[in-house]
Amino acid sequence: MDKRSKIVVAIFSLVVLGIIITEIVRPKPINWRPSYTAVDKIPFGCYVLYSELSEMFGNSEITTVEESVYDALVKNDFSISSNYIFINEYINLDEQETNQILDYVATGNTVFMAATGFGWQLTDTLNIAIESEYGVKEGSSVLSLTNKKIGKERFELTRGNFNSHFTSVDSTNTTILGHITYTIDNFVDDKPAQKVTKPNFIKTKFGDGYFILNTTPVSYSNFYMLKGNQDYVSYTFSYLEDKDLLYWDNYKKAGRVVINSPMRFVLNQKALKWVYYLTMVGLLIFVLFKAKREQRIIPVIEPLKNSSVEFAQAVGSLYHQNKDFTDLIHKKLNYFLAHIRNRYHVDTSQLNEKTIQMLATKAGKGIKETKELMEYIVHLKNKKSHTEGESIELTKKINAFKQ
Repeated sequence: MDKRSKIVVAIFSLVVLGIIITEIVRPKPINWRPSYTAVDKIPFGCYVLYSELSEMFGNSEITTVEESVYDALVKNDFSISSNYIFINEYINLDEQETNQILDYVATGNTVFMAATGFGWQLTDTLNIAIESEYGVKEGSSVLSLTNKKIGKERFELTRGNFNSHFTSVDSTNTTILGHITYTIDNFVDDKPAQKVTKPNFIKTKFGDGYFILNTTPVSYSNFYMLKGNQDYVSYTFSYLEDKDLLYWDNYKKAGRVVINSPMRFVLNQKALKWVYYLTMVGLLIFVLFKAKREQRIIPVIEPLKNSSVEFAQAVGSLYHQNKDFTDLIHKKLNYFLAHIRNRYHVDTSQLNEKTIQMLATKAGKGIKETKELMEYIVHLKNKKSHTEGESIELTKKINAFKQ
């Protein structure tokens, strides 16, 4: 590697290093993306809540579910009493998952769901309806519980809330456990904004078990758990009986890591994944060692081209453009006579009968043809000016003689 290449590599390395250091020391912006996963420490993750589950449910074995509801419940024994907690911005169960979770609750288990929506199949089965009130700007919402033992304690939501609430419930099987109070702005006329209170926390009986549903999942996030609303979470979880097992759903999450790569099938199979990784490492090692053993490419140096023909053509074109036929004919005569002297060793200082006979003999041409050419040459040499036709005629005669 020459000195110039080393300087370029050094400058490039310093630039890359500077970018890396800048990215490391630069303060990262707050990620307000809703996640609700057990490992996310962002404002709308559930790391704090998941860490406190063992304190709130001390007698329950906590199991984190990393697969679909259907797969999780098919593997488990319903005879073991358990609770199942779902928290996400929106929970949408397909038909199989809905049927499986309905069977799970009907056998005497409890499902706790906190989301702004629960999918039409589940809501239709439970005979409930949900709406959200979207405002132009984020406002404050207040949560309250109906339990008289809690009293008039209120819990404020200032960010990330959609004011979701229940608009209808099955009154024969449902108990309202809490409300949300928020402000509706009036943009049609000059009337002041209106405060409304709607149910957001219910308990619905299904078979021998219960669905406990809450429409404000943000209240269970890290942001509100660390902002003084942790009591609201503990109060709402107090409606869950202390059972042997507690399932925490970590699959139906907005922040769940999903492999979108075309290689997702390979990466999801342990054996294929290791084969893929070993192949990539092997190829990398092969490239590194092969690059070191390869000889540097030897540049191809092309030989110099004989450009005499091109030069002659260029000079001829120049004479032709200037119409200097006299000079052109003189040069043609000089070159042709030099050709005769070099090839046939004939003296051309005097073009007489002796010269004609000697040239005809050595060149293998007829006396008449040779004599006509020599007489034409003498004729041109004696003239002071020449024409284009004479130049063409001379060229024809010389080419015929050389053949």
